[in-house]
Amino acid sequence: MTAYMVILAEISDPAAFRCYALKAAELITEYGGEYIVRGMGASECLEGEWPDATRLVISKWPSMAKARAFWQSEAYAEIRKLRQGNATVRVRLIEGIEDL
Repeated sequence: MTAYMVILAEISDPAAFRCYALKAAELITEYGGEYIVRGMGASECLEGEWPDATRLVISKWPSMAKARAFWQSEAYAEIRKLRQGNATVRVRLIEGIEDL
């Protein structure tokens, strides 16, 4: 069943974060994931507080297992180091719904 990784990132150093994002994108593709939202286009807060530095990223995965394999890989552990000190992130893995 499809899974979605939802990330809220508060970015403190956009240039350094960009380096992380480029490398992570390549690895996400290798593990079968694809971005469906990268938080770089127009957005509008309709309710509540949403700090300007907060970026929403959503990726789609063939399964929760594939997403976990990416997240727990040694390759991603190395890439993750590039965002340390440059962003605070919250990450949630969510199972999708079955096609009706």
